[in-house]
Amino acid sequence: MDYKTALNKASLLCSRQEYCRSDIQKKLGKWDIPSDEAEKILQKLTEEKFLDEERYTRFYVRDKFRFNKWGRKKIEWQLRQKRIDQSTISKALEQIDPQEYRNQLQEIIKEKIKQVKNKEPIQQKAAVIRNAASKGFEYEEILPLVEQLLRK
Repeated sequence: MDYKTALNKASLLCSRQEYCRSDIQKKLGKWDIPSDEAEKILQKLTEEKFLDEERYTRFYVRDKFRFNKWGRKKIEWQLRQKRIDQSTISKALEQIDPQEYRNQLQEIIKEKIKQVKNKEPIQQKAAVIRNAASKGFEYEEILPLVEQLLRK
């Protein structure tokens, strides 16, 4: 594939959906675009606002929190895998409303409490904590809610 075709194809992709730089870089690699041309394409896409790491990160945080019900830690880890810089990630994570975050975690915990078959208190508590932690919620947020909801 030549430079112009790759640029057009990448522009089309970015106009349909948000992508980060590393996602497009991978696609360019799959298309066998030489690294110097790939860098020019990435530069052009950024200049023309097809690629915007901050915009991508904001959308990613919002979508993964609302639709996938992920906590801050999992979202942050996934964004680091995409080589997004830490300051951009931190700024995007600030958009999550603390009360909404707590409510989301509370719903996840309630749901898991209903699903746990082992009603022995320690086993039940451990299963609920593991589940919430695996979704990326912080232990210091999980524990008080688990204690409170298991007492009911």
